[in-house]
Amino acid sequence: MNPTPLTDADLDRLEELLETEVFADEAMRLDEVQAMLCAIVSGPEPVQPSVWLPEALGKGMETDDPVVAETVELLMRLNNDIAAALLADETVAPVLYPEDESCETYDYAAWADSYIFGAGLAGDWYDLAGKHADDLSELLEPMFMLNGMLKEDVEKSGERWFAPAEEARLVGDIQENLPVIVQTLYNFWRNKRMGGTIRHEEPKSGRNDPCPCGSGRKFKQCCGRPDKLN
Repeated sequence: MNPTPLTDADLDRLEELLETEVFADEAMRLDEVQAMLCAIVSGPEPVQPSVWLPEALGKGMETDDPVVAETVELLMRLNNDIAAALLADETVAPVLYPEDESCETYDYAAWADSYIFGAGLAGDWYDLAGKHADDLSELLEPMFMLNGMLKEDVEKSGERWFAPAEEARLVGDIQENLPVIVQTLYNFWRNKRMGGTIRHEEPKSGRNDPCPCGSGRKFKQCCGRPDKLN
């Protein structure tokens, strides 16, 4: 358990600090930092703070301004909070910003982009997944669906994409299940490290429910298969 978990006031303060002038608009937003850390915490190999902190804060991190020290301290605690939550299979609620002033839609694409960026900081996930690279590809597919890269790749290859209504349905399902998808990716790598099997706690995904990875198949036929990540 994290001995100093962040409070709501701490998160508000971190959000405020990331926007201060000392970082000269180079710091990530809070949603981007959270997504990056979710990937880093989940990944196959440790990523040291000396690697991800400069990515989160930019060149402003090199100054001796007290704001930097406070920001780093809060970021380290956020990292510990995310690690503790995923380890306990509690899932992480994504921090999301509205796409525009109407606040009717949220920027899931930025979150997914930052997660994928964070995954890259630990090396090539697909290479490190070895014989389970295809499984990992399926689990990551929702992230590429959210940031638009999957659609772009399909259209570039000349293949047929989903009809607008079906695309909207699939994206909506992924958005709703994003915390479970992130937890499943964490469990994938935890299983690889420990050589065990993954538990999918009910009622997060019922055996006959649509799989949260967005494949369109039932959970028991996709990520819930007994042999899925063994």
